[in-house]
Amino acid sequence: MLVAMVVSLAAFMEVLDTTITNVSLSHIAGSLAASSDESTWVLTSYLVANGIVLPLSGWLAGVLGRKNFFMMCIAGFTVASFACGIATSLPMLIGFRLLQGLAGGGLQPMQQAIVMDSFPPEKRGTAFGITGITMIVAPILGPTLGGFITDNYNWRWIFFMNVPVGIMAVFLVRALVIDPPHARAKGLLSIDYIGLSLLAVGLGCMQIVLDKGQEDDWFSSHFIVLFTIIAAICLVSAVFWLLQQKDPVVDLRLIANKYFGPACLMIFFVGVTLYGASTLLPLLLQSEFGYDATLAGLVLSPGGLMVIIFMPIVGKLVSKIQARYLIGFGMALTAVGMFTTSFLTPQTDYHTFVMLRMMQTAGLPFLFVPTSTMAFSSIPKEKSGKASALYSLMRNLGGSIGISLVLNYLTRQRQLHQTMLAQHLAKTDTVYQTAIATSQHTLTNMGIPASHALAIANGKLYQQMLAQANILGYGDAFMAFAIVLALLAVFALFLPPNKVHAKPSGDAVAAH
Repeated sequence: MLVAMVVSLAAFMEVLDTTITNVSLSHIAGSLAASSDESTWVLTSYLVANGIVLPLSGWLAGVLGRKNFFMMCIAGFTVASFACGIATSLPMLIGFRLLQGLAGGGLQPMQQAIVMDSFPPEKRGTAFGITGITMIVAPILGPTLGGFITDNYNWRWIFFMNVPVGIMAVFLVRALVIDPPHARAKGLLSIDYIGLSLLAVGLGCMQIVLDKGQEDDWFSSHFIVLFTIIAAICLVSAVFWLLQQKDPVVDLRLIANKYFGPACLMIFFVGVTLYGASTLLPLLLQSEFGYDATLAGLVLSPGGLMVIIFMPIVGKLVSKIQARYLIGFGMALTAVGMFTTSFLTPQTDYHTFVMLRMMQTAGLPFLFVPTSTMAFSSIPKEKSGKASALYSLMRNLGGSIGISLVLNYLTRQRQLHQTMLAQHLAKTDTVYQTAIATSQHTLTNMGIPASHALAIANGKLYQQMLAQANILGYGDAFMAFAIVLALLAVFALFLPPNKVHAKPSGDAVAAH
């Protein structure tokens, strides 16, 4: 349990940094004399580097030794965090964020692999409950913590606070973590330059397309088209190449495992839900309801409490109830939360938003713990590092793709609702004419000339229409989440059954 908490501390720090800067971009841009569009590269550079290293971390751990690689990642992440905090220009900050993402990419999969080897099979549900708090609570608390630090102190402390945590994590990992024989350094026997290059370029280009596509109007941009073609060619080539290698940097054959493959699919959609909803809600609160960064983040925090409460309970249930039933229940519960959120209105208040967020996150523990337990239930220990890297990559890809798709869908739905509502702003519509006449009369009584009053009345009504169109668009996005999750709840029931009530019986069970 102590090992699980120590390695989770390092991974928590890394996952937190994927969302903690989201609400601080305007402050960063202002202090470094950059535009808001340029400041988004603070996020993109981190995600690109992270996405490149994630699938390679299992191979790197085999070369360097898992404990050594884990400690190097923590140390590199800590140094890069301090460098980000002292950056004096945007290019410098982006460069250090790139290094931070490269160093942090190995923390999640190594945490998963160390925890899996530290617990016997019958206790892995409890162990993954601990690691699940890291993976789910960190991105939920990121905007809250980032908003509070930015509003009350300085955005640089978002990075400086990683330094003492990282130093402590290095010493604790060195003292407590011991590599089993299969996880010790094997040395650099050979390097698959081709597979490594194809993956790095393909994932890097794909991440840039996902992060910048909406901003550049997707395939209307030659930049996006070029990077899409490069990503497609490299990733397709990488799949064919890796499947032919005896010891590939990423073992895609693991997907054929009847437990690991479906579990990767489910965790992909957990990433879509977790990161997609965590991105939508703060945007909605700040753009349409006037919340500041701190208040918008505080809406998300109680959702994290729900995860902390349910995670240990699910960790116990996973050894008694088949994972597919828990996953199906979690999908259904989260779908209900998304469905309820889709009915928000301009009058929705803070307390209602908090309750809606708690409903959205209540089902996440039922998704994360059983899915992780199922994924590694039949993975040999010598493949745990590569399996963890691939599993973490699927979750992060789900988050990136989910954010991109839902923001694109949101933009389109806003335009659709604006077009539909604008049809009622006509002289033949009695409700519109009554609203204009009432507003104009009020403004005239305030001493504003009639001609100016009419223009102001029309402007105010148009602003109300835009706000309502935007809120309806957000409602459609949450409804889309609900539909996808409801379908996955049904699909989960057809997942392969896993064994429960596992009992230790020496090496045979450990091998199983």
